[in-house]
Amino acid sequence: MTEPSRTTYPDAPAHGGGPDTGQDDEWDRHAGGSARPTRTATSLPSVAATSRGGGSTPTGVRHAHSRAHSRARGTRKERKAIRKEQIARRRTVVGRHPKTAVALALVILLTPVWVSLGSAATNPALGVSVTGRVAEWVRGHGGASFVTWVENAYYTWNAPPKGGKPAKGAIPAPAAAPTATSSGPAHLPPPPAIVPFVSNPTPGEGQWHPIGRTVDGIPTMYAAYLRPNAVNTSLVTGVAWMDTKLLSATLYAGTSIPGTGQTFANMAPLQGAALNTLAAAFNSGFRMQDSHGGFYLDGVTSAGYPLVPGRASLVINSNGNVQIGAWGSQVSMSPSVVAVRQNLDLIVDNGAPVPGLPVNDNIKWGATLGGRVQVWRSGLGVTSDGALVYVGGSGLSIVDLANLLARAGAVRAMEMDINTDWVNFTSFAPAPGQPASAANGTLLTYDEATSPSRYFSTLSRDFITMSVRSSAAASIPPRVH
Repeated sequence: MTEPSRTTYPDAPAHGGGPDTGQDDEWDRHAGGSARPTRTATSLPSVAATSRGGGSTPTGVRHAHSRAHSRARGTRKERKAIRKEQIARRRTVVGRHPKTAVALALVILLTPVWVSLGSAATNPALGVSVTGRVAEWVRGHGGASFVTWVENAYYTWNAPPKGGKPAKGAIPAPAAAPTATSSGPAHLPPPPAIVPFVSNPTPGEGQWHPIGRTVDGIPTMYAAYLRPNAVNTSLVTGVAWMDTKLLSATLYAGTSIPGTGQTFANMAPLQGAALNTLAAAFNSGFRMQDSHGGFYLDGVTSAGYPLVPGRASLVINSNGNVQIGAWGSQVSMSPSVVAVRQNLDLIVDNGAPVPGLPVNDNIKWGATLGGRVQVWRSGLGVTSDGALVYVGGSGLSIVDLANLLARAGAVRAMEMDINTDWVNFTSFAPAPGQPASAANGTLLTYDEATSPSRYFSTLSRDFITMSVRSSAAASIPPRVH
């Protein structure tokens, strides 16, 4: 007698014959038996055998097979329960909690990274903002190119606006023009007003105002404010002029610049007797690996960063006199030189911006910020009679910076540091007989993100100070030709 034919689901394994999947057995146990029961063909729904041509399986049959396949695999909830039971039967804790184990291992392995990064984020020596500190940490750990990309994107999206008016008070009201006097200690004549770049200047634009300490009533410094170009007319740049007959310069090393493990006599924080004559402090240049130049201080050339011929160089001698020029031609080493700070190439020479300065350069004049955009920049120049001129402000291209320095009277000038966290000029005007402090410090521009207190604590980057000369140490700076 012929046994009636029995139909099984297409996806059901043939127990006793086909391969063992493991999960099917698990399903069998949860289904209430040692093997999955078969069903007769009559348990299938009746469907019309209408073909769509080409011998394809009828639609109804396909749907029936799909429903049968779903019933054979169990519901999603059932499959999840089986999976959980399989994991629970594993012998090790790692096997039972693989995701947690991997996450914990990553946390442990990266603990030194979290500690280092957290320490950097709370370290004011690395910058005034948490973002700046983290960026400094990433740069120092091989991520300079990533930081460059991020900052370039940020400054591109936040390009300075075109047109507009300066913020109220950004350009001080007109003041009486400073006049020369022959009384008192030897000093330079006050500078002439700066000719604005805009056709309709704001009252007081480009005019000088005394700042900081005085010596026998004579200002040691002046500040002027003007728009950097005729396009971005809401921006205001600060210019500081320093009398080097009344002031002497000193280079201070930072904890990470030059960053070669060497210690120097002059390092932040500013303290002690230096505060009694401190008149101003301002930022130096790029990180050494970005400056393409060298660093010399205390008779020591920084390891790894020798002085490079042709580079723009700030040179300070034992009397605190300053020169700026191309190393090896316009300035050079001598027994009286106590400090040399190099940073890129000159941007002003012979009283004019050097030819070929590229507005859209994104490498040489600020690779750390993607120079295709206008950013916070600073520069330092020397005038024909030996005065120092500092320029700092937001939204500046390298061309804007050079134009400002030349128009302020610099015959040679170099770019210094860039970026919001690092452009800073602070003047100090304590009461007579009192030391300089953060309380009597004043920022050059209203929108600087830094603070006068930065020089009174540890600082990662090097910087320059200007101090009132004593009568015994007074020295007349050489004229610059």
